[in-house]
Amino acid sequence: MSDAQRPGDRRDGGGASTVEERLGTRTRYWRSLGELEGSEEFRGWLEREFPEGAAEPPDGITRRTMLQLVGASLSLAGLAACRRPVEAIVPYVSAPEEIVPGVPLRYATTMPFGVNGLGLVVESHEGRPTKIEGNELHPATLGAASAWVQAAIYQLYDPDRAREVLYQNFASTWPKFFDWWKNLHGGVAADQGASLAVLLEPFSSPTQARLVADLKRSFPQARVVAYAPLGDESVYAGIAAASGAVYEPAYHFDKARVIVSLDADFLLDDRDAVRHARGFSAGRRAGDAMNRLYVVESALTITGIAADHRLRLQSRKVAAFAAALGAELGVGPAPGATSDFDTKWLQAVARDLKANAGKSLIVAGAHQPAAVHAAVAALNGALGNVGSTVTYVDVKETMRSSTEQLKELVGDMQAGKIKVLLVAGGNPVYDAPADLDLAGGMSKVQSRIRLGSHVDETSAKCDWHLPEAHFLEAWGDARCVGGPLSVVQPLIEPLFGGKSTIELLAILQSGEPKPGYDLVRETWKAILPAADFESSWNRVLHDGVLKDSAPSPASPRMDSKVMGQLAKGSGDGAEGLEVVFRSSAAVYDGRYANNAWLQEAPEPVSKLTWDNAAVISADTARGLGLKTGDVARLKLRDRELAVPVLVVPGSADQSVSVALGYGRTAAGRVGNRVGFDAYALRTTAAAGFTVGAHLERTGATHRLVSTHDHWSQEGRVIVQEASLEEYRKNPKVAQEHEAELHPQKSLWQDRKYAVGPQWGMAIDLNTCIGCNACLVACQSENNIPSVGKDQVSRGRELHWIRIDRYFAGQPQEPESVVFQPVPCQQCENAPCEQVCPVAATVHDAQGLNVMVYNRCIGTRYCSNNCPYKVRRFNFYNLTKDTPETLKMAQNPDVTVRARGVMEKCSYCVQRLNRARIDAKLAGKALQDGDAKTACQETCPTEAITFGDIRDPKSKVSEIKASDRNYNLLPELNTRPRTTYLMRLRNPNPELEKA
Repeated sequence: MSDAQRPGDRRDGGGASTVEERLGTRTRYWRSLGELEGSEEFRGWLEREFPEGAAEPPDGITRRTMLQLVGASLSLAGLAACRRPVEAIVPYVSAPEEIVPGVPLRYATTMPFGVNGLGLVVESHEGRPTKIEGNELHPATLGAASAWVQAAIYQLYDPDRAREVLYQNFASTWPKFFDWWKNLHGGVAADQGASLAVLLEPFSSPTQARLVADLKRSFPQARVVAYAPLGDESVYAGIAAASGAVYEPAYHFDKARVIVSLDADFLLDDRDAVRHARGFSAGRRAGDAMNRLYVVESALTITGIAADHRLRLQSRKVAAFAAALGAELGVGPAPGATSDFDTKWLQAVARDLKANAGKSLIVAGAHQPAAVHAAVAALNGALGNVGSTVTYVDVKETMRSSTEQLKELVGDMQAGKIKVLLVAGGNPVYDAPADLDLAGGMSKVQSRIRLGSHVDETSAKCDWHLPEAHFLEAWGDARCVGGPLSVVQPLIEPLFGGKSTIELLAILQSGEPKPGYDLVRETWKAILPAADFESSWNRVLHDGVLKDSAPSPASPRMDSKVMGQLAKGSGDGAEGLEVVFRSSAAVYDGRYANNAWLQEAPEPVSKLTWDNAAVISADTARGLGLKTGDVARLKLRDRELAVPVLVVPGSADQSVSVALGYGRTAAGRVGNRVGFDAYALRTTAAAGFTVGAHLERTGATHRLVSTHDHWSQEGRVIVQEASLEEYRKNPKVAQEHEAELHPQKSLWQDRKYAVGPQWGMAIDLNTCIGCNACLVACQSENNIPSVGKDQVSRGRELHWIRIDRYFAGQPQEPESVVFQPVPCQQCENAPCEQVCPVAATVHDAQGLNVMVYNRCIGTRYCSNNCPYKVRRFNFYNLTKDTPETLKMAQNPDVTVRARGVMEKCSYCVQRLNRARIDAKLAGKALQDGDAKTACQETCPTEAITFGDIRDPKSKVSEIKASDRNYNLLPELNTRPRTTYLMRLRNPNPELEKA
């Protein structure tokens, strides 16, 4: 460019005409700028506004004041302070053939979850796992996942994981541990292992079962015990009482027309909840075959919300209800004690079960006593459901939790019989029954070895702490409930030199380390055909599951005599409050306490985050003079716990529900001192629930934070719902509200889209269960940071999709509770676009309302103008202090946003672009289903459908053509591309008339 062409350098009177004049003007400008730059006000602003990462908000100087101060010098003054540090990129010396930089690979693996194995497909970027999905070929997931599965990526990169071998709190090494064990090995072998005890987590693994058997052969007197606080012990004990043998139950909700749940949240906290949710939702599709769900429960759960009929009942009265139900079905005598549940309701349920014999299903919560589970087995047998909606299998490679064996082990430790104790996985010092005093027993053991992912409460009581490998770092295998075998295949070398449980068991037996890969292959040589082992092995690794390896169903005969025993012992017991211990929807049993994604995920019903509480009904709270946020003293015999109270509609009177897994003291920087430790009250006699508790005020208060405080739709048609009968009579009921509105006229011209797909989404409220899987999947996919309890209390959570929950009817016993996921509605007439002063939010050629982060200056006008309130503003640079390990969890295809920009759902535009590129490279047109959003792909119930709305044959177009399809807030004429299918209920006509 010549001097004559430079902007502002005109010689026609439009600017300075000489070089001297121009230099003088610039000198005066820079001099004034320098005076401003040297002022204390400017320096103070600069340090606050542009420290490295911009962690602190401006104090006293607003954005407008700042612009007045620095004007055009903003970019010059802040450039150096805002620049990202230089990173050197080192190429491969010899690049792996299968790796193409920027192109992710996917591997099949399995996540062990108690005595279940969840088949997964994990995405990896240059050897770095970043995203988890379900394996479509695996029956336990069927391509879907839960919030806990999605958050396993965070667990892998948790910066507080154990990083080294410790001996008496000093750094050591694996070789030193091997030498120490070799010196001890001979003494343990001399007494045939009588002084050795191994405490494991429950498992269903052929390799681990083989190694435990080998260990017992080497040390015949050794004690090997499995324990987990949520180990379903009463389920197996009940089945054994009814059938005479221990069987694994597998429920098939997809085959059930009538389902009765007795205090069971089978859609969320069951170990096989993903498969249960898929099967249940398959029966909720609108049509003649829509299933019907009855729920009896003490605390409102997502299963209770999904019910067509729900009965509030204390957990201690569920046994009496089961006995009365058996009497109505003609299976057993009437219960000896009367209860106050609705007998008309009970009789209607019994008649519905009889009418659907062989196509019905009864389930009970794991915290219910064994007698209830025995009754459930007997009732299913009497109804002809065994072999249809429920099957039983005998699995040999499973080791289940046993509190009784743990109690015996603690007694032996107290007596000094145990000299060497190995605790592999779990955290029993924290979650074992409080009356066992496991920590006291361990103190009398000479040598204590701990294999754990974190230096936690159990590690503090051990001499050796050995870092445990994450399942994405280790080889293993597992069998899913009632299903086939699969291999646990690692995607990355152990980040901190950890080893798996099977590797440690091999060391205990032989004294020599052996790779997990060799251990698993040794097991599978007896499973796969020897003549074709390598190709069969590779096929299993590729598919993630071994076909035709499911165990054959057993044919147990259920003894109905257990109904008589239940009827005799089904009295209500002691008077007073009952305390029910439940798993947490966030941290489960405490294992996810240091996971910020899960801590911040709102509890589905109460929407509580970063806490647990004593959940009670409004009448109970009124009678005790308590309200939400009051700290009460919960007394249970000689134990007590100070815990805040949370009043939740739908809770049974005289029942207190407390989530386990909180109050950790050695979880890590995220989980320490979060919530209250309910395990302090949980004893061997009160594993599920107990009666005789007292709740009294302390006068203190505690701040409970939720993301959704208002529970009513205030008469607006936000969630549309109707009964199945109403819908059949008037299929156009979903459009009636919109038809009543005045004709909508737009101030803007309709956009014209020449080519390419036009994306849209439909969410079926009839199958959405509010489980949070989509929320956590979106957070993992889109690098959404957690903000912490304080920021959530200010309404600043950053989740790109929220799940609203509304109550209808009376607050004490709501007639209906509904969930509604709300991502960005992708409005065609987007109100946000009209008010953005810098065009940071715009429409693209695919019809998406997208954000241009580089343009956004943070005015937040768009958020104010959004009627759906789906836009999120990052007030702080929440990623500035992200630990290096946790940065590895970030998706490289998505920008990591800095402070001061608006964020929102983009329909996972990076996935859309990837699908388009893949189709182009394959030389084919983009097909329906090639592009999936993160929320859609993980949804266990397939409630979310996404695709090209211009394609009349696409699934999303077919769904949007349904009579049930409606827009959210149609009166605003925003024309959203995200629409909803109204919720349908299938009530029993007998109960509707009543």
